[in-house]
Formats: sequence, structure tokens, C-alpha cells
Amino acid sequence: MNMIFDSMNEAIGHTPLVRLDLPASAGTEVYAKLELANAFGMKDRVARNIVAEARRLGVLRPGAPVVESSSGTMALGVALVGRSLGHPVHIVTDPRTDPTTMAKLLALGCEVHVVPAMTDGGWQGARLARLAELMREMPDAFWPQQYSNPDNPGAYRALAAEILADLGPIDILVGAVGSGGSLCGTARALRRHLPGLRVIGVDSVGSTLFDQPDVPGRKQSGLGNSLHPNNLDRTQIDEVHWLNDHEAFTATRALAREQQIFAGNTSGSVYRLLCDTALRAAPGTRIAGIFPDRGDRYTTTVYSDAYWQEHRLADLPLSEAPVTVDYGTEVYAWSRAELSGRPERRRHLLFVEANTSGTGVQALRTAAGLGLTAVLLTAKPERYAGLDGTGCEVLVCDTNDLPALRGLIQQHFRREEIAGITTTSDFYVPTVAALADWLGLPGNPEDATVACRNKARLRQALATAGVGQPRFAVVTDEARTAGAVAEVGLPCVVKPADDSGSNDVLLCTTVEEAVAHAARVLAVHTNVRGLPTARTVLVEEYLDAPEYSVEMFSEDGEAVCVGVTAKHLTGLPHFVECRHLFPAELPEAVREELAETVRRALKAVGIRTGPTHTEVKLTEHGPAVIEINPRLAGGMIPELIRLATGSDLLEQQIRAAAALPVDLAADRSGHAGIQFLLADRPGTLETVAGADEARALDGVERVTVTAREGAAVRPAQNAYDRLGHIVAAGAGSAEVADALDAALRTVDVRLSPET
Repeated sequence: MNMIFDSMNEAIGHTPLVRLDLPASAGTEVYAKLELANAFGMKDRVARNIVAEARRLGVLRPGAPVVESSSGTMALGVALVGRSLGHPVHIVTDPRTDPTTMAKLLALGCEVHVVPAMTDGGWQGARLARLAELMREMPDAFWPQQYSNPDNPGAYRALAAEILADLGPIDILVGAVGSGGSLCGTARALRRHLPGLRVIGVDSVGSTLFDQPDVPGRKQSGLGNSLHPNNLDRTQIDEVHWLNDHEAFTATRALAREQQIFAGNTSGSVYRLLCDTALRAAPGTRIAGIFPDRGDRYTTTVYSDAYWQEHRLADLPLSEAPVTVDYGTEVYAWSRAELSGRPERRRHLLFVEANTSGTGVQALRTAAGLGLTAVLLTAKPERYAGLDGTGCEVLVCDTNDLPALRGLIQQHFRREEIAGITTTSDFYVPTVAALADWLGLPGNPEDATVACRNKARLRQALATAGVGQPRFAVVTDEARTAGAVAEVGLPCVVKPADDSGSNDVLLCTTVEEAVAHAARVLAVHTNVRGLPTARTVLVEEYLDAPEYSVEMFSEDGEAVCVGVTAKHLTGLPHFVECRHLFPAELPEAVREELAETVRRALKAVGIRTGPTHTEVKLTEHGPAVIEINPRLAGGMIPELIRLATGSDLLEQQIRAAAALPVDLAADRSGHAGIQFLLADRPGTLETVAGADEARALDGVERVTVTAREGAAVRPAQNAYDRLGHIVAAGAGSAEVADALDAALRTVDVRLSPET
């Protein structure tokens, strides 16, 4: 079927797969993904993805210049994409650029800057120095930074999707390694569907990418490097081969002669590995190799006998098969090594902010206990009591600015050093989802987390799926409130669509009260973390029914119920949780009904991985979902689960984020509960007496005071009004409740009168 595109930019990709005719084990099939069929080569994909993301995030404004340092296909890709979208394109290169590439760049309308001489950093150093000058001269210019920008490997998700769509499952992927983008990006995307995939990379002799000594003067281009690009993720590669210039160029000529594919030396090197792999593979194996570039840039090098003679390429060894070596052995000719022998590198788990109830700081310690280096990205380290004792690294940045966060991560970390990214803060779950997707890390779809955070979107998704929930109306204009109340009925609950901690959730008994409260909510532009609010109000049916939270943990879209928590609230008109008991005393059939309702709700919004905390009212008509929190429960519920069952959900969240095995098995069957300390009137907190005596009571695990003496306090209107908590554990729910009651009677919250 013919495909018609509106521009050359849209025509990028959709490259053919060709079955190669070569000797192989019985039933083995070998295919070449002809990326060289793109307008200028494989890097067209990279340029399109990087530029599109920069435009989406506002980093590259319409009509602003794009500046890149390249002497090959990346320059041509940037020229194609940038010029097709109306951007001036400046390419910084050096005298080694072949005449064909130079002619194409000029024909496309680029301004080409050729540095005249090397600096102490060689040609690369000279080019980067000139690029820096151009960036100073054009402060609104955008630099793609292909070696460190995760949008480079991210571009190859489309390539992986094309392989799966056209070929179906494969067993082995073979590709060249240069910037780390194509092979690592394709492998990472394929492994989401093919966890058993084996990945084989080819490098050049004298390249440092796989811990070989750097040998200047290598003649191969498009693969190999004298530095370690941040995008190189060697954890995605199982086996590496090295070819010297003679072997790579010979393989490239053989590819043209044997398969009629006129390609560059990167494709030739991949072809040599495909021939070898096909013979060694188990019968019936399906193998795909990525062929990056055409041969027109190599007519004066790879395909020139004079060039071979001038550089004495035939004097180098020419092996017919690879020699197997231990990783780290210096090589001079075709050799192969398993990357399982590569020394382990430090692995970082990134946290974007945290909650302030204690779980956040504990998560940092838990990560360290799993052998991970915890890194907290935060705007205000002083927000977290006990942070200094965690041993984590702290990077201070504007966590409300997604481009700034991306820039910080890109600058500080190699991709293979990042094990995962997570948060214990409700507010930053969508940010983490966006960053995890950008980096190709485990996580939920961003849309799913946004739908959970914005309860107006959640309500629509649940309605479409037929999941039980309160009647509701969405208000974005104060004038619409009275009509919404008429739809829902009185009394009704009026609340912001995207806040946390029961903040501004109010039961309204009159239309006037609802209108006034909606106006207050709509007037709030930023939340407690400085993030913009949705400026959306939900008017909901008030359900006078017991409330529970269902704690689930999802893997690959399948949710397991860890348990159900019974929740007790303060008096109306506010909805602050004052006590939790885990597990809730419920008949098994009711517990399963709650769990099944939540499973349906999670599927409706698209949650696929990690912990969720869903609040549900158990009405006479069945469960009604109040909200889904796409993160671990707050209110110390994970600690109650640990005390009751031995299962540490905080550790499991970290394991899931770092792609480590998750174990939800319980090793005991007990009960636990928490009672929050609250003020019974407005005033100033003088002290909380009796805490030591309460700690000594049977069943009491801890008594913690979180409010500071001298603070102004009030009866709880949201979770931030809590003054502390009591945790108890025991064999049964009644025993735990008795311990909490006894401790609560012992603790004396002393207030001075309100002034």
C-alpha cells in the first residue's frame, strides 16, 4: 500500500525489513532493518524526536535557531527536521566532513561552520568551542546534544514498534554502538514486550565504549567513541564484538556484493555479526539487525582501493570468526565478550521530592538498604526532617519545572547509572511518570497519573467504565456552581479536583454555602508545593457510608490486593482521617467486592505498575470509588501493614521503581492501627504531655508528636492540622482499638487560649 506524507519530516521511519540470504542454523531467519532508507539515514529519527520534544516543552521556540556539532548523519537529520519546521540550522563541523555530506547540508539551506584547526581537545573540542560561541551569539538557539539527551534513545521506540508490527517477536537484536541511542533505545523498547531478548552490539577496535584503551586514528565512522556518552546503557547489551578497520570495511563490501545493500561501515559491521550469529544461533531463531546508513558517504573511503592502500588497511588482521575473550581484555581484531563480566557500576534511584509525614525520609533509607544510591531532587531540602541522616545525595533544583528537571538529570547522570525514578509525594506523581517515560524506566503512563490527580478526569474515566462512584458535576466557573448543586442534590461535597490531604473538602448543606466554597477553591492558583492548580471544583453526592481504603500493588497491569484499611473521620463538615485500622474487619466476600471494584477502576484509568491507595465508600448499593491515589498510601498506612503482615510496601515500591523483584507475601497475620492527635479547639500548642506514659502501654508501638510547641493550631480541617500520632499493634482489631483509646486518654494536648 502506498503511503502519502505531508512533509519529509513525516516521512521519517517506516523503513523496510529485508530477509537476508545467508548460511544459518536450521530454521533461523535473519532480517535487516534498513534505516538507511530514511532520507539521510537513521539519525533522522533522532533529530525529529529531539526537536519535537524541545518544541513541545517550549525549550525550542518557533523560528529559533538549531545548532548542532556533527560531521555525519546527525547533521543531515537536524538539517532535514529543522528546516522542514522553519528553523534556521547551524552545523558546526571540521575539514574531515566528506564532500557529499557538505553538499547536502548546503543544499538544504544550512549555515555550515567549519573549524579550521584542532584544539587541545582535538576536532571535537574545536567544534564544541565554536558551538559555544554560536550559543552565546544566539541565546535563543537550541542544541540537541545527541550524546546525552534521552530523546535520542527515545526516538527508537518507533523503530522497535515497526519491528514488532512487521516481523513479530524476535530472539536476537544486533546493532552498532556509537552515541548509545539506537541499540540501547531499541532494545529497551523491545524488552517491554520481549523480556528474553538477547542484544548484541558491535564496536570498533580502539574505542573506549566498552572499557578498551582509546586508539586515535580509527577509520570507522558512525560507531565507536573516545568518550562515554551519557546515553550509552551497557546494561541493555548482553554481548559485544569489536572489529578493526580492515574487518569492518571488508564486511561492508561483502554486504554490497552478497546482499546488494550499498551501505556504510556501521551496516557492514552489523552484517558481519549477523552472519556469525546466524550460524551460532539455536535452530529456529529469529534475528534482526539495524543497518543505519547508506554507502554514498563512503565512496572515497570504504569503497576506494586507493584509500585502502594509502592507509594500509590490508596490513591489519582479518579474522574469519571472533575470538571469545574476558571482558576487559585488550583486543586488536574481531573479538567478542559477554557483558555479564563487566564490573558493576553504582546505581542511582532518583526521588522527585517526597512526602513530609515520615515515609519520604524512610524511603531514602530503604533505597540505601537495597544497595541503591538515593538521590533527592528537591527545591527545599529543609522541608524534610531527618534528611541529613539518610546518607542520600541531594540535588537542589526547581522541581516544578519539567524542562529544568530533565536538564539536571541529563547533566548529572549516565543512563546506565539510573536504576529508577519515584516519589512519595502525591503532587509529583505525574512529573515522575513523565520523567520515567522520557528515560525508558519503569512507571505508569503519564495520562493515568494525571487522571488520578485530577479527580474531574477520574470521574469521567470511571463513568465511561461503569465503575460505582458518587453523582458528580464539574465546575470551572463560579457561575456554574448552583446548577451543579441542583444536578447532584443537597447535602453535597464541594472540593478541589487536584489537592491532597483532605484540603478544602467541605460538606455543604445549602446552595449558598456551596457557591461560596467553590469560589474560594477556584481562587486558589497554586497549591502548598507551588504547583499550579487545576482551578476545577468537584460537586459530589454525599455518601453517608463507611469508608475504606484498598491498598493495591500492580505489575504489568495486574493489580494484587494487599489489604483493606478501615478509616475513621472527624466530625462534619470536614473529612479529616483521624484513625486507621488494618486490616478492616470485613467478610471475605465484601473485601473481594471492594478489591474487584478497585481493579476495574485502575484499569479504567490505565494504572499498570506500583502501589495505589484507593478510597471507597461501602454503600447499600455497593462500593463507590471516592478517589485513586497512584502512589503508596499516606497516613502511616504502610507502617500499619508492615506491623500487621510483615510486608514492607515502601520497600516494594522502591523495588518496582528500580525494576527489582517484588515480593508481597505476608509472613504473619496481625492487626495494627494509628490514632492521630488533634486539637479540640483553636489555640496555641503549649505541649503534648503523657507521651512517655502512653508509649509504655501494652500494644503501643510509638507515640510521635509532629507539631512544634508554640504553633497555632485548630480543630482539623485537613491532614496538615494533625499534631502527631499513636501507633499500636496486636492480635486483633478490638485489641488494637483498645490500645489506641488507652493511649489517647493518657496523652494530654495542652493549648493556651486563642488570642
